[in-house]
Amino acid sequence: MTKPSGRFRDPRSTTYDYVGSIVVRCSGCAKAAHVVPAPEDPHAEGHPLFRPRRLVCRGCGLSQVWSGRSVTFSRGTCHPATDPYFGRPLWLQVETRHGWLWAYNLEHLGLIRRFVQASLRERAPWYDTGQKMTLVARLPVWIKRAKNRDEVLRAVSRIQASLIAA
Repeated sequence: MTKPSGRFRDPRSTTYDYVGSIVVRCSGCAKAAHVVPAPEDPHAEGHPLFRPRRLVCRGCGLSQVWSGRSVTFSRGTCHPATDPYFGRPLWLQVETRHGWLWAYNLEHLGLIRRFVQASLRERAPWYDTGQKMTLVARLPVWIKRAKNRDEVLRAVSRIQASLIAA
């Protein structure tokens, strides 16, 4: 059994904070590929979320550009998650007996690990201004439960190992 560690304070991050770089499964060679912002256009307008993205695979050389107007975020943990731009399956995901545990990138996975490991989890104060439903607040209940701590941490370790093996 893993001994819980210290305190976790919600950094008030949202899903949008982690879509800058997304690790996905390449459709060409089934290796890890990255979805990153396309080189900046000096005349680009609008929200950074909707700026062009590029899918790049170092394994097979695949390169695609997304310049759409809508993104689709994965909801829930009943099904494998996909990236919001190209709809490719995320590389950093694994199925557990409770559902799918997934992350967009290693930074996102690190946040989940720190949250699950902590014995004291502090939310942002209710009276503070700004985002109320943070990424941590939106995690599924089965990830938040202390009784599932060991299982979730094992799943996080499996996800990290899959990226190292790639």
